[in-house]
Amino acid sequence: MAYPATKSKTAPRKPQRPGRFSAFTRLLWVLFGGGVLVAILYTLAVSVNFLNLFGRMPNLKTLENPKSELASEVYSADGVLMGKYFRENRTPVDYEDLPQTLVDALIATEDVRFEGHSGIDFKGLAAIPYYMVKGNVRRGSSTLTQQLAKMLFRTREDLNDGSLSHVPGLRTLIIKTKEWIVAVQLERNYTKREILRMYLNTAEFGSNAFGVNVAAKTFFNKPPRTLTLEESALLVGLVNGPSWFNPVRNPERSKRRRDWVLSQMNKYAFIDQPAYAAAVAKPIVLHYSVENSSKGIAPYFRTEVSKSLLQWAKETDHDLYADGLKIYTTIDSRMQKYAESAIAEHMQQQQKMFDAHWKGQLPWRDENGKLIPNFLQTAIKRTERYRSLDNRFDGNKDSINYYLKKKYKMMVFSWKGEKEVMMSPLDSLAYYKRYLHAGFMAMNPLNGQIKAWVGGTNFKYFKYDHVKQGKRQPGSTFKPIVYTAAIDQGYSPCYQRPDVATTFPAVAGRAPYTPKNFEGGFSGRTFTIRQALARSMNSITAWLVQKLGPETVVSYAKRLGITSPIEAVPSVGFGSSDVSIYELSGAYSTFVNKGVWTAPMMVTRIEDKNGNVLREFVPQTREALSEETAYLMTYMLQASTTEKGGTSVILKTGFKFPYEIGAKTGTTSNYSDAWFMGMTPDLVCGMWVGGEDRSIHFRSGSFGQGARAALPIYGIFMRKVYADKSIGVSTAPFPKPAQPLSIEIDCSRYYGGQRDTIPYDQKLNQTDLQDIDDEDI
Repeated sequence: MAYPATKSKTAPRKPQRPGRFSAFTRLLWVLFGGGVLVAILYTLAVSVNFLNLFGRMPNLKTLENPKSELASEVYSADGVLMGKYFRENRTPVDYEDLPQTLVDALIATEDVRFEGHSGIDFKGLAAIPYYMVKGNVRRGSSTLTQQLAKMLFRTREDLNDGSLSHVPGLRTLIIKTKEWIVAVQLERNYTKREILRMYLNTAEFGSNAFGVNVAAKTFFNKPPRTLTLEESALLVGLVNGPSWFNPVRNPERSKRRRDWVLSQMNKYAFIDQPAYAAAVAKPIVLHYSVENSSKGIAPYFRTEVSKSLLQWAKETDHDLYADGLKIYTTIDSRMQKYAESAIAEHMQQQQKMFDAHWKGQLPWRDENGKLIPNFLQTAIKRTERYRSLDNRFDGNKDSINYYLKKKYKMMVFSWKGEKEVMMSPLDSLAYYKRYLHAGFMAMNPLNGQIKAWVGGTNFKYFKYDHVKQGKRQPGSTFKPIVYTAAIDQGYSPCYQRPDVATTFPAVAGRAPYTPKNFEGGFSGRTFTIRQALARSMNSITAWLVQKLGPETVVSYAKRLGITSPIEAVPSVGFGSSDVSIYELSGAYSTFVNKGVWTAPMMVTRIEDKNGNVLREFVPQTREALSEETAYLMTYMLQASTTEKGGTSVILKTGFKFPYEIGAKTGTTSNYSDAWFMGMTPDLVCGMWVGGEDRSIHFRSGSFGQGARAALPIYGIFMRKVYADKSIGVSTAPFPKPAQPLSIEIDCSRYYGGQRDTIPYDQKLNQTDLQDIDDEDI
């Protein structure tokens, strides 16, 4: 049975116009597709810097080997880190040495979705409008990878600007685009761990600390791997505001930031509630110390090394301050410590005596002992402060003098430690002019390696180096060069000469010159030239200079490595021309090294940041003397410590060294310069003590001569060196030449059959003390 057809309860729909909805859809797709195309083209244009509109991008090679500045490290011969050269103090660390708490703190704070994105956090980008509506306009969406791109490639510096970068509103978009592009490329080239390692090795933490390795040492004096949870949180908190959150200057603000980092770690389940509560309850405990050029081992030496390596770096296209080089030096850290300690111990006492010596008086005096007028006013014109004021006020004397006399709060050096004072620049100059200074160098004469170098009393306050940079008259420490020439001309150590006056006739307007002995007169007694050198007798030295000729003395000085200008004048044998400790130490080393002059050597090798050897250094040597002459001079110089009346007998009688030591003291006019040179079979030491200006000195040989003002440094130093058996300095006698000597050295028949020596255990009496007195020019 068929049912009749019925109408539907729903009216039939009108047929839609063909293409109405599909046209809108197509429009959306066109707009979307066009936007994508524009975005692609824009991104491509930025990446290739189309028409230089956007500024350059790092190339693929740079991305594969991103470079941040790494501090170059300087090591001692015994493997101790001495210091660094840097513009940015950064030393990288491996990922394995990063504590998990540090990594977790960084991710929780800076990029919680770090493991899930490929350089760009689209979820974070999409949330920006929401947070802007809420008023949080400072909230960013940069991922850790984008931040790394910004740090590594300086995307926000002017050197990366193109033509459109100066259009208002476009600069930020272009910069962000670059960071997105680089971030994606970094994610393609590196693992997440590598990106985290690069980030933590690159980030700035303030206080001149770049990278977490230096930051951990600066703030906590420990390596990163030993950081605690709260210490890790504090360092991560510094990344986005190194100065604002600095725990030294802003401790309360720093703690709030640290605790917020800990709360983020708790929020994202990196730590549980008990761990969070325990961490925030702890106070900030710092072991704060900022690395700089004033700190570390042998700062004067490291400064000189940097000067010597700059030309090598330029020639080999290396950056001494950014390439992370490893520089291995000749310094022995133990000897360096003992040298610095000896300088400090002796100079503190010297300064105390100097202050008492000039108490209530000004020490800057002329040759006649009269006060030098306007000394400070003249001296201050040589300072950087005066030049700055002169430029600032166009030479207006009233303005300049006002600021030179204006008192400021400042820190000054003292032997009791730094102290804060109110001083004017003129006050400060007067204060420091009263200080005595010193220089010390020790080298191995057999290979030229410098083992200790102290260029001054305090590098932070006195940058001037008195080892190589400073040159002063060496006084009688120059006499061995005269005696070397004499030995080479056939004179025996036992050759006799009376202590009488020698006069150099007037020449070319120069008045006749008769050098006097230290005591002012002549005894008329006969001495061997070995005794004469031991007693530092001017009369016999003058006779030798006259016999040999000043030109011969100068030629021997050059042969022994003296490069400073030496005048061929009658006073040449008494050290009238300026030389350095550096030069004189090299000259004396020739005596110990069988006549072979060896240039003092500072560096043994340089490695790149990966440990590849870039250069190895070898000693520079040349034959300067015969082996016999060199040994005879070593024998002659021992007399200073063994002969009665020798200027260095205190080494035997006072310091009681039972070993063979060659020595020579030196003192210049008015006691402006005190010198001492000491020799053992494998160590030659040179030292100087004096004022910054030659007009500042002791007034008496009882204080200012070399045996008093300089020699004790050597005694203190060698006492420490001999006591440290790990150094292994030689205590053996000086080695004799392989061939028998051709001349006589046993001078006992000239002493009535007895050696005129001082037993090691004999104490000095007043007569001996007078005999030790050194000489003037």
